[in-house]
Amino acid sequence: MSGPLLIAVDDDPGLLHAVERELRNRYERDYRVICLRSRNHALGALEELVADGEEVALVLAGETLAGEPGTRLLAEVHRFFPHARRALLVGWSHVGVLATGEAVFEAIATGHMDHYLVRPAAPPDEQFHQAVSGFLHTWAEARHSAPHTIDVIGETWSGRAYELREVLGRCAMPHRFHLADSERGRSLLAAAGASTRLPLMVLPDGRVLEDPSDAEIAVAAGTTVDADGEEHDLVIVGCGPAGLSAAVYGASEGLRTLVIDAGGIGGQATSSSSIRNYLGFPRGLSGGELARRAYEQAWVFGARFALMQRVSSLHRESGRTVLSLATGGVAAGRTVVLAMGAAYRHLDVAALEALRGAGVFYGAAAAEAPLVSGEEVYVVGGANSAGQAALHLAEYARRVTLVVRAGSLAAGMSHYLVRQIEATPNVAVRTGTEVVDGGGDGWLAHLVLRDRHGGSETVMAHDLFLMIGAQPHTQWLPSTVERDSDGFVVTGADLSTRASVALGRRPLALETSMTGVFAAGDVRHGAVKRVASAVGEGSIVIQQVHRLLAAS
Repeated sequence: MSGPLLIAVDDDPGLLHAVERELRNRYERDYRVICLRSRNHALGALEELVADGEEVALVLAGETLAGEPGTRLLAEVHRFFPHARRALLVGWSHVGVLATGEAVFEAIATGHMDHYLVRPAAPPDEQFHQAVSGFLHTWAEARHSAPHTIDVIGETWSGRAYELREVLGRCAMPHRFHLADSERGRSLLAAAGASTRLPLMVLPDGRVLEDPSDAEIAVAAGTTVDADGEEHDLVIVGCGPAGLSAAVYGASEGLRTLVIDAGGIGGQATSSSSIRNYLGFPRGLSGGELARRAYEQAWVFGARFALMQRVSSLHRESGRTVLSLATGGVAAGRTVVLAMGAAYRHLDVAALEALRGAGVFYGAAAAEAPLVSGEEVYVVGGANSAGQAALHLAEYARRVTLVVRAGSLAAGMSHYLVRQIEATPNVAVRTGTEVVDGGGDGWLAHLVLRDRHGGSETVMAHDLFLMIGAQPHTQWLPSTVERDSDGFVVTGADLSTRASVALGRRPLALETSMTGVFAAGDVRHGAVKRVASAVGEGSIVIQQVHRLLAAS
């Protein structure tokens, strides 16, 4: 064995030659290229390759193979290589044709392939290579072999080692975990020459951090500054999609912008393993990748970030809003945007909380997916993020059971996800059900499920991923910032008459009951819980910030 494999299959010799030429010219230094002329040859090769312990990164198939749709071959690929990316080769003249589009959508919706790409034209076809590179990047991230991946070494899966992985996840930083007594763990410890103080982090540049604090991780990643009391035009509290969007638009329009977050970048969106309905990304992207791109975009425009720094209070003073930090720092802004988002609700089952990081996880925990290989996994939640997590985990687990309190998936999940879940053979769905108990000796072993009729059942489970409810991060806000009964910030026309009178004017659409303070994204009362909606509100709020600044 040497490098992973790229496989192309087409029964048209001329078309196959063009694909082979592009693959070999661009990728043969790092990958091995195999080109085959029939579906049967491809299936035979895949069977031999998996028996030999080879790795397949990408399989490309022609639209038709011996008169049959190429998607039939692609649907078989995951039997042999669950993580391989699969794409249909479509002729340029077929792009935009209704029948082709319907066939492509059907194949993607039913999980038979990941996407399509247009056949290569005269070399070098950079559009073709952009698509192939995207597939390979997704494959590398799933295998935790992407560039700039951080290694974490710990004595156990739980405790501080899990907390570090959570921090890295919140910072949208690719990472992988190794037990200290594993072969890879021992190798990394020997190479680091470090003491035995665990957990340990090995950064891509070779630096070693022994049991680092959250703040040290942020500093090492180069993603934080101190909030030193300097006045800004705009201070954004929260670094999820809404906060990042506000940072991009605010900084790009000349506002001195500071973003503060108690965690890292991306917020709850980093738990999404694949966002496929976000405008402009037809092949989808992970929440972590979206967060990294948005952070880089805002940083280039001049936004500053104070991460791993929690805001403890805010108040108005001399025409500005002053924010105090738990660490003792202070930030001040002529305007403030609250974009703290919301967190997944905890089950409050002591036996399961004790196993957090040892089989019990909040969010999709994409970095933990390899742990579930061949196991029984449960995902709790009925929104898109839970559906995406179930499909992602199904690439590793023997079986994934999606537990939903509602009577159907359609109650809270997009149609395309519902269809794909229904078409994935190792994903089961239990509606009208909730997790009420569970346990295990050092690692999750079983769960207790209760249905809507009051009946309970104990099931074997190796992992539990919880993605339920939403609790806004608003406990620290003063009483002068109006909230609804669930703690979400009230804005605009929804403000009470008393709050509107206190403002002395008609409130702007995203303005809170405190002058100069706005809210955007999931933290806001009545917000649509979608990434695109949060991004939209983050851009809209900047227009309202400009209006307020112009009037002051």
